[in-house]
Amino acid sequence: MRIFLIAFILLFSACQSETNKQIEVFSWWTSGSEAAALESVINAYQSRYPDVEVINASIAGGGGSAARPVLQTRLIGGNPPDTWQTHHGAELMGQYINPGFTSSLKDLYESEGWYDLFSPSLIDMISKDGHPHLVVLNLHRSNTLWFNKHVLSEHQISIGESLSIEELFQIAEQLENAEVTPMCMGDSGIWATGIMFENTLLGTIGADRYKGLWNGTTTFNDPDVMEAIRVYSQLLDYLNDDHAALSWDQGADKLVQGKCTFYSMGDWAYGEFIRDGFKENIDFGWVAHPGTDGIHLMVTDGFTLAHNAPHRQETMDMLQIMGEREVQEDFNLLKGSICARNDCDRSRFGPYLQWAIDQYEYGVSVPTVIHGSAAPADFQQALNDALTDFVVRRDKDVFAETLVREARASGFGP
Repeated sequence: MRIFLIAFILLFSACQSETNKQIEVFSWWTSGSEAAALESVINAYQSRYPDVEVINASIAGGGGSAARPVLQTRLIGGNPPDTWQTHHGAELMGQYINPGFTSSLKDLYESEGWYDLFSPSLIDMISKDGHPHLVVLNLHRSNTLWFNKHVLSEHQISIGESLSIEELFQIAEQLENAEVTPMCMGDSGIWATGIMFENTLLGTIGADRYKGLWNGTTTFNDPDVMEAIRVYSQLLDYLNDDHAALSWDQGADKLVQGKCTFYSMGDWAYGEFIRDGFKENIDFGWVAHPGTDGIHLMVTDGFTLAHNAPHRQETMDMLQIMGEREVQEDFNLLKGSICARNDCDRSRFGPYLQWAIDQYEYGVSVPTVIHGSAAPADFQQALNDALTDFVVRRDKDVFAETLVREARASGFGP
């Protein structure tokens, strides 16, 4: 009887151990298309590992504005999630790799053959001392200008393959005179209007001088940068009146509803359009944000392995699945982005995403300060604060001088 009881206890404990397997996945993907895309990855994982509980620890707030402070508190307090979403470049390096919060994924890259399936330049952006620390799930294009084709058609306006800023302003005046809101925005999170500023900055000064902002060879009070600030200020005059009360995806919804016309926003907006039943090249169209033809303002999303991850093997299994071709294809079709892998089936993607693939493959890629890859976190926050002030006060000189000062304080300004 005693032997039977011991055996029963051991069996019960083993069963409990099996059912207590779990993994915590931390992200800020909570809009409709984002949540659906993340769910596709979780479903792929759970179909293979049904005994593991996946804790979807998503915190609302576009660009990670609300999630990152929570994550930092957890990391500093020694309570990390198993894996978390982050961007390549300065954000990954400065906030997670250098402080020792992540573990190398070199063994996984070698065993899965990913050194041949991810571009060398991308791997370099996520590596320290030859060790990658991120599984990149997708590549977004931030500098896209979307438009509602029905609204434009009603006013006999057609858009070609590109649009200059002068042409955009002419159309905006025509629409405003017809009492139609020209520009969409949802910037309850200031980063969303920051996207429009960054796109305008890139379109005004060009890729080389834009990249110079992050190494000190271009200054934020340069005359061309001042012109970009002026253009951005003019764009702000054409926004929907309720922009400050809306999230970025609610801004996309207004475009779908025909309550505004253009939206300068990354192609995560595409995922929202498709989810709402909006059809590409029928209901909505797109061009590069004025002045940015041939330039790909790149935003990546990837997931880490926490140093001393509470559930290391489960996390390694999740990261391996995130890197699989079919999983990346399924995810990106919902998310509105393109694969990080270079062997995805192009035929599965529609007109916009095929255009985005070409723009990435043949264009010049540049980093983004709004999404953390171009500059340190302190400057990113300073820019957000300066944008918040500028949207209200419109003082171009104060805005520029603030950025000059903060770039210098962050170590890359002259």
